[in-house]
Amino acid sequence: MTHAGHDNMTPANVGVPVPPTAALKTEVSAMLTALVVGAALMCGKFYAYWITGSSALLSDALESIINVVASGFALGSVLLSAKPPDESHPYGHGKIEFFSAGFEGALIILAAVGIFWQGVRQLFNPQALQQLEIGLLLLFAVGLVNLVLGIVLIRVGKRTRSLPLVADGKHILTDVYTSAAVLVGVGLVYFSGWLWLDGVVACLVGVNIVIAGVRLVREAFIGLMDTSDPDLLDEISGLLARHRKSVWIDVHKLRALRSGKRVHVDFHLIMPRDLPLEEGHRQVKDLEKIFHEHFGGLAEVLIHLDPCTDPECPVCWLDSCEIRQERKKGQRQWHRDALTGESPQGANQPPKV
Repeated sequence: MTHAGHDNMTPANVGVPVPPTAALKTEVSAMLTALVVGAALMCGKFYAYWITGSSALLSDALESIINVVASGFALGSVLLSAKPPDESHPYGHGKIEFFSAGFEGALIILAAVGIFWQGVRQLFNPQALQQLEIGLLLLFAVGLVNLVLGIVLIRVGKRTRSLPLVADGKHILTDVYTSAAVLVGVGLVYFSGWLWLDGVVACLVGVNIVIAGVRLVREAFIGLMDTSDPDLLDEISGLLARHRKSVWIDVHKLRALRSGKRVHVDFHLIMPRDLPLEEGHRQVKDLEKIFHEHFGGLAEVLIHLDPCTDPECPVCWLDSCEIRQERKKGQRQWHRDALTGESPQGANQPPKV
């Protein structure tokens, strides 16, 4: 039920999705592919290490273990986050995706410890390397497959708005960069005979992996702390501006966050104080429909209806208004900075045309 007033809120659970959806099937297929391909590539890297004894190749293989484990965890998070809200989780299960990204980052950092250990050993106690030609060819082939896999996962993740897919794709691309660095380093060892360089490359790989892991943990922390999302707020501000009606006098206190694929939005909407309750309710339903269509049924909207006051008259463009105290001077431009303000703009700011 919709009520107009400063102390009433209008909740709307808009378009609860019913799995399985096409997007979910795409995500699951991509995750399964990443899991199977990642396991095969991991075996290839360990074989390359086994025949060469290279610490740098071992460091790359250890990172592949994390790839496989993270892909499995990400698959579980995708399936869980797709579940609709229920009594125990009224805001859905989307937060698990941030746990997935943070877990993957923590595993990456853990793998770096083992890589540093092996690299330092090879640096101070160099061991002879064998069959480097075969090892380098194997690593090149694995890196090429990983490059294609990482790009595909990121594209699918962005299209389906899946954080685990994007995180997994970025991790795999990090693995590609690692493989490229190892190729160069071990290639130098092959041509120069400097065995200690193998340990240096392994340590450099460890540094790169730590940076990637810290970045993923940071992104997960931001999501779990519901940090403001400027891109999402810009998207919503533009959506409201494009569908703006003269009866919607102004908007303020806009807030929004993502939880998996679901979007939670709430804001204050100022409307004429003499507007009948039934008409106010109809306007709210129109807004809910706009969000439902834009976000594919994955938006939950909470709208607080505020009655207009005299200071809003200059920014109100409702021609049929019978309670106007001042003539209209200019309509507010609805953008993120304006709509996220704490107070109605017309109450304390000059209008902008």
